[in-house]
Amino acid sequence: MNRPSSGRRALIGAIVCAAVLGTAQPAAASTAADGGRRHTAAAPHSSVHGVEKAVARSLASSLARSDWRARVRAATLATEDTDLQALTDKAGSLAGRSLSASVAGANRRVAALKGLPASTGSLLRVRLGAASMRARLTPDMTPWVAVAASDEHAKTITAYDSRGRGHTVDATHVPEFPLYVLDIDAAKAHRAGLRVLREQLAENGVSTPAPGGTHAAEAAGWWATKVTAVEVNDDQEPWFKGAAEMFSLVTGFGQDGKARVDSVDMPYLDYDGTVYYPNQILVNWSNYKYNLADVVMMEDDDGTNYKSLAQALTTALLTVTDQGTYIPLVNAVLSAMPDSWFTDDPDYVESWYTLARNSTGRLNGAAGNGWMTVEPYFVEQF
Repeated sequence: MNRPSSGRRALIGAIVCAAVLGTAQPAAASTAADGGRRHTAAAPHSSVHGVEKAVARSLASSLARSDWRARVRAATLATEDTDLQALTDKAGSLAGRSLSASVAGANRRVAALKGLPASTGSLLRVRLGAASMRARLTPDMTPWVAVAASDEHAKTITAYDSRGRGHTVDATHVPEFPLYVLDIDAAKAHRAGLRVLREQLAENGVSTPAPGGTHAAEAAGWWATKVTAVEVNDDQEPWFKGAAEMFSLVTGFGQDGKARVDSVDMPYLDYDGTVYYPNQILVNWSNYKYNLADVVMMEDDDGTNYKSLAQALTTALLTVTDQGTYIPLVNAVLSAMPDSWFTDDPDYVESWYTLARNSTGRLNGAAGNGWMTVEPYFVEQF
Protein backbone atom coordinates (compact mmCIF):
# COMPACT_ATOMS: atom_id res chain seq x y z
CA MET A 1 0.00 0.00 0.00
CA ASN A 2 1.08 3.59 -0.56
CA ARG A 3 2.75 5.10 2.48
CA PRO A 4 3.63 8.72 3.25
CA SER A 5 7.09 10.12 2.67
CA SER A 6 8.94 11.94 5.42
CA GLY A 7 7.98 15.25 3.83
CA ARG A 8 4.32 14.47 4.46
CA ARG A 9 4.65 13.76 8.17
CA ALA A 10 2.94 17.03 9.06
CA LEU A 11 -0.06 16.05 6.97
CA ILE A 12 -0.06 12.66 8.59
CA GLY A 13 -0.84 14.44 11.83
CA ALA A 14 -4.34 13.31 10.90
CA ILE A 15 -3.54 9.90 12.32
CA VAL A 16 -5.39 9.56 15.52
CA CYS A 17 -4.47 6.38 17.15
CA ALA A 18 -2.74 5.38 15.67
CA ALA A 19 14.36 -20.62 -8.65
CA VAL A 20 14.75 -22.09 -10.23
CA LEU A 21 18.06 -23.97 -9.95
CA GLY A 22 18.45 -27.05 -12.19
CA THR A 23 21.81 -28.27 -13.36
CA ALA A 24 22.83 -24.65 -13.84
CA GLN A 25 22.07 -21.49 -11.85
CA PRO A 26 19.84 -18.83 -13.46
CA ALA A 27 21.96 -16.02 -14.79
CA ALA A 28 19.30 -13.46 -13.92
CA ALA A 29 19.90 -13.85 -10.19
CA SER A 30 23.39 -15.20 -9.72
CA THR A 31 24.81 -12.61 -7.32
CA ALA A 32 25.51 -14.09 -3.90
CA ALA A 33 23.75 -12.07 -1.21
CA ASP A 34 25.01 -13.79 1.92
CA GLY A 35 28.58 -14.61 1.00
CA GLY A 36 27.71 -18.31 0.82
CA ARG A 37 27.56 -18.62 4.60
CA ARG A 38 25.16 -21.18 6.03
CA HIS A 39 22.74 -20.49 8.85
CA THR A 40 20.32 -22.75 10.64
CA ALA A 41 16.68 -22.22 11.57
CA ALA A 42 17.62 -22.73 15.21
CA ALA A 43 19.71 -19.54 15.31
CA PRO A 44 18.15 -16.74 17.38
CA HIS A 45 16.49 -13.92 15.46
CA SER A 46 15.03 -10.67 16.66
CA SER A 47 12.62 -10.05 13.77
CA VAL A 48 9.97 -11.93 11.85
CA HIS A 49 11.93 -11.36 8.66
CA GLY A 50 15.02 -12.88 10.26
CA VAL A 51 13.07 -16.00 11.24
CA GLU A 52 11.66 -16.25 7.71
CA LYS A 53 15.12 -16.02 6.18
CA ALA A 54 16.42 -18.88 8.30
CA VAL A 55 13.45 -21.09 7.43
CA ALA A 56 13.72 -20.19 3.73
CA ARG A 57 17.38 -21.20 3.70
CA SER A 58 16.62 -24.53 5.38
CA LEU A 59 13.71 -25.23 3.05
CA ALA A 60 15.81 -24.42 -0.01
CA SER A 61 18.55 -26.80 1.15
CA SER A 62 16.02 -29.58 1.70
CA LEU A 63 14.87 -29.36 -1.92
CA ALA A 64 18.07 -31.07 -3.04
CA ARG A 65 16.22 -34.35 -2.29
CA SER A 66 14.09 -35.22 -5.30
CA ASP A 67 11.29 -37.02 -3.40
CA TRP A 68 10.73 -34.10 -1.03
CA ARG A 69 11.08 -31.62 -3.88
CA ALA A 70 8.29 -33.41 -5.73
CA ARG A 71 6.06 -33.25 -2.64
CA VAL A 72 6.56 -29.50 -2.27
CA ARG A 73 5.99 -28.97 -5.99
CA ALA A 74 2.70 -30.88 -5.89
CA ALA A 75 1.50 -28.94 -2.86
CA THR A 76 2.32 -25.50 -4.24
CA LEU A 77 0.72 -26.27 -7.59
CA ALA A 78 -2.45 -27.52 -5.89
CA THR A 79 -3.10 -24.53 -3.62
CA GLU A 80 -2.26 -20.83 -3.66
CA ASP A 81 -0.67 -20.97 -0.19
CA THR A 82 0.61 -24.09 1.55
CA ASP A 83 0.87 -24.46 5.31
CA LEU A 84 4.55 -25.30 5.76
CA GLN A 85 4.05 -26.91 9.16
CA ALA A 86 1.34 -29.25 7.86
CA LEU A 87 3.47 -30.05 4.83
CA THR A 88 6.53 -31.02 6.87
CA ASP A 89 4.49 -32.91 9.49
CA LYS A 90 3.02 -35.15 6.78
CA ALA A 91 6.23 -35.55 4.80
CA GLY A 92 7.12 -39.08 3.83
CA SER A 93 10.75 -38.23 3.18
CA LEU A 94 13.50 -37.70 5.72
CA ALA A 95 14.30 -34.30 4.21
CA GLY A 96 10.78 -33.08 4.87
CA ARG A 97 10.40 -34.62 8.32
CA SER A 98 13.69 -33.16 9.47
CA LEU A 99 12.27 -29.68 8.92
CA SER A 100 9.22 -30.23 11.08
CA ALA A 101 10.73 -29.35 14.48
CA SER A 102 12.55 -26.25 13.23
CA VAL A 103 9.43 -25.01 11.42
CA ALA A 104 7.39 -25.49 14.61
CA GLY A 105 9.94 -23.49 16.57
CA ALA A 106 9.93 -20.79 13.93
CA ASN A 107 6.14 -20.56 14.07
CA ARG A 108 6.27 -20.04 17.84
CA ARG A 109 8.94 -17.38 17.43
CA VAL A 110 6.92 -15.55 14.76
CA ALA A 111 3.82 -15.56 16.97
CA ALA A 112 5.79 -14.13 19.89
CA LEU A 113 7.36 -11.43 17.73
CA LYS A 114 3.91 -10.39 16.53
CA GLY A 115 2.50 -10.31 20.06
CA LEU A 116 0.22 -13.28 19.38
CA PRO A 117 -0.57 -16.21 21.68
CA ALA A 118 1.08 -19.58 21.07
CA SER A 119 -2.39 -20.99 20.36
CA THR A 120 -2.37 -19.04 17.08
CA GLY A 121 -0.71 -22.08 15.52
CA SER A 122 1.10 -22.33 12.22
CA LEU A 123 1.76 -19.03 10.44
CA LEU A 124 4.48 -19.82 7.90
CA ARG A 125 3.32 -20.43 4.34
CA VAL A 126 5.06 -21.28 1.08
CA ARG A 127 3.73 -20.49 -2.37
CA LEU A 128 4.82 -20.25 -5.96
CA GLY A 129 6.12 -16.75 -6.62
CA ALA A 130 3.73 -16.00 -9.52
CA ALA A 131 1.14 -17.79 -11.63
CA SER A 132 3.35 -17.37 -14.70
CA MET A 133 5.92 -19.69 -13.10
CA ARG A 134 3.66 -22.76 -13.13
CA ALA A 135 4.60 -23.96 -16.61
CA ARG A 136 8.32 -23.66 -15.84
CA LEU A 137 8.16 -25.50 -12.52
CA THR A 138 9.17 -28.87 -13.97
CA PRO A 139 10.05 -31.93 -11.84
CA ASP A 140 13.76 -31.72 -12.70
CA MET A 141 14.05 -28.13 -11.50
CA THR A 142 15.32 -27.32 -8.02
CA PRO A 143 13.63 -24.02 -7.13
CA TRP A 144 15.14 -21.34 -5.01
CA VAL A 145 13.20 -20.08 -1.98
CA ALA A 146 12.73 -16.34 -1.56
CA VAL A 147 11.57 -14.33 1.43
CA ALA A 148 8.93 -11.69 0.81
CA ALA A 149 10.41 -8.33 1.79
CA SER A 150 8.52 -6.39 4.46
CA ASP A 151 9.19 -3.22 2.48
CA GLU A 152 6.86 -3.20 -0.51
CA HIS A 153 9.13 -0.66 -2.21
CA ALA A 154 12.17 -2.95 -2.02
CA LYS A 155 14.05 -3.21 -5.31
CA THR A 156 15.42 -6.66 -4.56
CA ILE A 157 14.64 -9.67 -2.42
CA THR A 158 16.86 -12.56 -1.31
CA ALA A 159 16.39 -16.13 -2.55
CA TYR A 160 18.28 -19.20 -1.36
CA ASP A 161 19.50 -22.14 -3.41
CA SER A 162 19.85 -25.79 -2.40
CA ARG A 163 23.36 -25.13 -1.11
CA GLY A 164 22.08 -22.50 1.32
CA ARG A 165 23.55 -19.61 -0.64
CA GLY A 166 21.67 -16.32 -0.91
CA HIS A 167 21.08 -14.60 -4.23
CA THR A 168 19.68 -11.20 -5.10
CA VAL A 169 16.48 -11.25 -7.18
CA ASP A 170 14.89 -8.23 -8.88
CA ALA A 171 11.70 -7.36 -6.98
CA THR A 172 10.30 -5.14 -9.71
CA HIS A 173 9.94 -7.84 -12.38
CA VAL A 174 8.73 -11.43 -12.20
CA PRO A 175 11.79 -13.67 -12.67
CA GLU A 176 12.09 -15.86 -15.75
CA PHE A 177 12.73 -18.86 -13.53
CA PRO A 178 10.25 -20.23 -10.99
CA LEU A 179 10.87 -19.88 -7.28
CA TYR A 180 8.96 -20.30 -4.05
CA VAL A 181 8.13 -17.45 -1.69
CA LEU A 182 8.06 -17.95 2.06
CA ASP A 183 5.65 -15.63 3.84
CA ILE A 184 3.27 -15.29 6.79
CA ASP A 185 -0.39 -16.29 6.69
CA ALA A 186 -1.38 -12.63 6.92
CA ALA A 187 -5.11 -13.28 7.23
CA LYS A 188 -4.68 -15.69 10.14
CA ALA A 189 -2.17 -13.46 11.92
CA HIS A 190 -4.37 -10.44 11.33
CA ARG A 191 -7.48 -12.06 12.84
CA ALA A 192 -5.54 -13.22 15.89
CA GLY A 193 -3.86 -9.83 16.16
CA LEU A 194 -7.09 -7.88 16.19
CA ARG A 195 -8.35 -10.12 19.01
CA VAL A 196 -5.19 -9.31 20.97
CA LEU A 197 -5.55 -5.62 20.18
CA ARG A 198 -9.17 -5.50 21.36
CA GLU A 199 -8.41 -7.45 24.52
CA GLN A 200 -5.42 -5.29 25.39
CA LEU A 201 -7.29 -2.05 24.75
CA ALA A 202 -10.24 -3.23 26.86
CA GLU A 203 -7.92 -4.26 29.71
CA ASN A 204 -6.29 -0.83 29.59
CA GLY A 205 -9.63 0.97 29.65
CA VAL A 206 -9.56 2.57 26.20
CA SER A 207 -12.08 0.30 24.46
CA THR A 208 -14.87 -0.50 26.89
CA PRO A 209 -18.63 -0.66 26.23
CA ALA A 210 -20.61 2.53 26.73
CA PRO A 211 -21.78 2.62 30.38
CA GLY A 212 -25.47 2.64 31.22
CA GLY A 213 -26.70 1.68 27.78
CA THR A 214 -27.67 4.13 25.05
CA HIS A 215 -29.47 7.43 25.39
CA ALA A 216 -33.23 7.32 25.73
CA ALA A 217 -33.70 8.74 22.23
CA GLU A 218 -31.76 5.79 20.87
CA ALA A 219 -33.32 3.10 23.05
CA ALA A 220 -34.64 1.29 19.98
CA GLY A 221 -31.23 1.15 18.30
CA TRP A 222 -28.16 3.22 17.59
CA TRP A 223 -26.76 5.47 14.91
CA ALA A 224 -23.78 4.38 12.84
CA THR A 225 -21.65 5.59 9.99
CA LYS A 226 -21.58 3.07 7.15
CA VAL A 227 -18.85 2.82 4.50
CA THR A 228 -20.49 2.28 1.12
CA ALA A 229 -17.35 2.46 -1.05
CA VAL A 230 -13.61 2.72 -0.39
CA GLU A 231 -10.39 2.78 -2.41
CA VAL A 232 -6.69 3.08 -1.61
CA ASN A 233 -4.46 4.37 -4.39
CA ASP A 234 -2.43 2.01 -6.54
CA ASP A 235 1.23 1.92 -5.66
CA GLN A 236 2.31 -0.83 -8.09
CA GLU A 237 2.70 -3.50 -5.46
CA PRO A 238 5.58 -5.87 -6.33
CA TRP A 239 5.03 -9.36 -7.65
CA PHE A 240 6.14 -11.13 -4.47
CA LYS A 241 3.46 -9.59 -2.24
CA GLY A 242 0.06 -11.12 -1.65
CA ALA A 243 -3.19 -9.45 -0.68
CA ALA A 244 -3.11 -6.78 2.02
CA GLU A 245 -4.71 -7.18 5.44
CA MET A 246 -6.32 -3.89 6.37
CA PHE A 247 -7.98 -2.51 9.46
CA SER A 248 -9.10 0.87 10.75
CA LEU A 249 -8.90 2.43 14.18
CA VAL A 250 -11.76 4.71 15.20
CA THR A 251 -11.00 7.13 18.03
CA GLY A 252 -12.87 9.71 20.06
CA PHE A 253 -14.08 10.29 23.61
CA GLY A 254 -16.26 7.59 25.10
CA GLN A 255 -19.43 8.12 27.09
CA ASP A 256 -17.29 8.02 30.25
CA GLY A 257 -15.23 10.99 29.02
CA LYS A 258 -12.11 8.89 28.44
CA ALA A 259 -10.34 8.60 25.11
CA ARG A 260 -11.22 5.33 23.39
CA VAL A 261 -10.29 3.42 20.25
CA ASP A 262 -12.24 0.75 18.40
CA SER A 263 -10.66 -1.51 15.78
CA VAL A 264 -12.59 -2.34 12.62
CA ASP A 265 -11.43 -5.19 10.40
CA MET A 266 -11.56 -4.64 6.63
CA PRO A 267 -10.84 -8.13 5.25
CA TYR A 268 -12.17 -7.30 1.79
CA LEU A 269 -9.70 -4.47 1.14
CA ASP A 270 -7.08 -6.63 -0.55
CA TYR A 271 -5.54 -4.54 -3.31
CA ASP A 272 -4.68 -0.96 -4.20
CA GLY A 273 -6.42 0.66 -7.11
CA THR A 274 -9.66 -1.27 -6.60
CA VAL A 275 -12.96 0.18 -5.45
CA TYR A 276 -14.74 -1.96 -2.86
CA TYR A 277 -18.40 -1.66 -1.86
CA PRO A 278 -18.57 -3.18 1.63
CA ASN A 279 -21.62 -1.49 3.21
CA GLN A 280 -19.70 -1.90 6.46
CA ILE A 281 -20.40 -0.26 9.81
CA LEU A 282 -17.40 1.91 10.63
CA VAL A 283 -18.50 3.96 13.66
CA ASN A 284 -20.97 3.04 16.40
CA TRP A 285 -21.92 6.47 17.67
CA SER A 286 -23.47 5.12 20.87
CA ASN A 287 -19.90 4.52 22.07
CA TYR A 288 -18.95 8.18 21.81
CA LYS A 289 -19.70 11.30 23.84
CA TYR A 290 -19.27 13.81 21.04
CA ASN A 291 -20.57 13.93 17.49
CA LEU A 292 -17.08 13.68 16.04
CA ALA A 293 -14.56 10.87 15.68
CA ASP A 294 -11.37 10.19 13.75
CA VAL A 295 -10.36 7.19 11.65
CA VAL A 296 -6.94 5.85 10.72
CA MET A 297 -6.47 2.98 8.27
CA MET A 298 -3.53 0.65 8.73
CA GLU A 299 -2.09 -2.36 6.95
CA ASP A 300 -0.80 -5.41 8.74
CA ASP A 301 2.54 -6.78 7.65
CA ASP A 302 5.02 -9.35 8.94
CA GLY A 303 6.46 -6.97 11.51
CA THR A 304 3.21 -5.91 13.17
CA ASN A 305 3.27 -6.52 16.93
CA TYR A 306 -0.28 -6.11 18.18
CA LYS A 307 0.63 -5.94 21.86
CA SER A 308 3.06 -3.12 21.10
CA LEU A 309 0.42 -1.34 19.05
CA ALA A 310 -2.08 -1.60 21.91
CA GLN A 311 0.51 -0.31 24.38
CA ALA A 312 1.39 2.64 22.16
CA LEU A 313 -2.27 3.55 21.79
CA THR A 314 -2.87 3.23 25.52
CA THR A 315 0.15 5.34 26.39
CA ALA A 316 -0.99 8.05 24.01
CA LEU A 317 -4.71 8.14 24.70
CA LEU A 318 -4.74 7.91 28.48
CA THR A 319 -2.75 11.13 28.69
CA VAL A 320 -5.57 13.07 27.00
CA THR A 321 -8.39 14.31 29.22
CA ASP A 322 -11.86 15.41 28.25
CA GLN A 323 -12.01 19.23 28.17
CA GLY A 324 -15.77 19.35 27.64
CA THR A 325 -15.47 19.50 23.86
CA TYR A 326 -14.17 17.34 21.05
CA ILE A 327 -10.37 17.20 20.82
CA PRO A 328 -8.64 15.54 17.84
CA LEU A 329 -6.45 12.82 19.35
CA VAL A 330 -3.59 13.55 16.99
CA ASN A 331 -0.42 14.77 18.65
CA ALA A 332 -0.45 12.34 21.57
CA VAL A 333 -0.81 9.32 19.31
CA LEU A 334 1.64 10.55 16.71
CA SER A 335 4.33 11.08 19.33
CA ALA A 336 3.83 7.55 20.66
CA MET A 337 4.25 5.79 17.32
CA PRO A 338 7.70 4.49 16.28
CA ASP A 339 9.15 6.29 13.26
CA SER A 340 9.31 2.99 11.38
CA TRP A 341 5.51 2.79 11.35
CA PHE A 342 5.50 5.65 8.89
CA THR A 343 7.94 4.01 6.48
CA ASP A 344 8.11 0.28 5.92
CA ASP A 345 6.37 -1.42 8.79
CA PRO A 346 2.71 -2.16 9.73
CA ASP A 347 1.66 0.72 8.53
CA TYR A 348 -0.17 3.90 8.29
CA VAL A 349 -2.15 3.97 5.06
CA GLU A 350 -4.68 6.80 5.34
CA SER A 351 -6.69 8.85 7.84
CA TRP A 352 -9.93 10.76 8.11
CA TYR A 353 -10.85 13.05 10.98
CA THR A 354 -13.77 15.10 12.26
CA LEU A 355 -16.11 12.44 10.95
CA ALA A 356 -19.62 13.29 12.19
CA ARG A 357 -22.78 11.23 12.59
CA ASN A 358 -24.38 13.06 9.68
CA SER A 359 -21.33 12.82 7.39
CA THR A 360 -22.43 11.82 3.90
CA GLY A 361 -20.79 11.31 0.53
CA ARG A 362 -17.18 11.05 -0.56
CA LEU A 363 -14.47 11.83 2.00
CA ASN A 364 -10.90 12.13 0.76
CA GLY A 365 -8.18 10.97 3.13
CA ALA A 366 -5.82 13.47 4.75
CA ALA A 367 -2.72 11.91 3.16
CA GLY A 368 -4.20 11.88 -0.34
CA ASN A 369 -3.84 8.13 -0.52
CA GLY A 370 -7.46 7.04 -0.47
CA TRP A 371 -11.12 7.94 -0.22
CA MET A 372 -14.35 6.50 1.07
CA THR A 373 -18.03 7.30 0.73
CA VAL A 374 -20.11 7.15 3.87
CA GLU A 375 -23.69 7.62 5.00
CA PRO A 376 -25.57 7.68 8.31
CA TYR A 377 -27.25 4.41 9.19
CA PHE A 378 -29.61 3.59 12.03
CA VAL A 379 -29.24 0.10 13.47
CA GLU A 380 -32.61 -0.96 14.84
CA GLN A 381 -33.04 -3.33 17.73
CA PHE A 382 -35.27 -6.36 17.34
